[in-house]
Amino acid sequence: MKKNTPITEIMTKNLITLSIDSDLVTAERLFKKHKIRHITIVEKNKLLGILSYTDLLRISFVDAVFEDETEVESQVYNMFTLEQVMVKKLITITPETTIKKVAEILAQKEFHAIPIVKNEELIGIVTSTDLINYLLKQF
Repeated sequence: MKKNTPITEIMTKNLITLSIDSDLVTAERLFKKHKIRHITIVEKNKLLGILSYTDLLRISFVDAVFEDETEVESQVYNMFTLEQVMVKKLITITPETTIKKVAEILAQKEFHAIPIVKNEELIGIVTSTDLINYLLKQF
């Protein structure tokens, strides 16, 4: 395992993104369709925020109480905008950041994804799952 391998070696480049005016129902559909846990919110490739599937679960806790899950989700999701739910104060990294450094950041923080930005433009994302898969390939 190389100590100075850049994060570009393992980052996800084909991103699923949303615009700021997207709704939470659309976000949930994307999470489920693509089997992902993080969606970046962008405007012309400029990063505005990130939404995690956990963020959605936090506001839709009432799903467990009602039988008609779809109707309840829509009602709850319509009470919030994407901008209200997404995380806006982000830690980002550059393409030159090493995998080791990213692992250190994720080990210390309480989130599981970091956007990669170059010249203020979103170029990728790396998740704790990407790191685990990278480590597994080393063995």
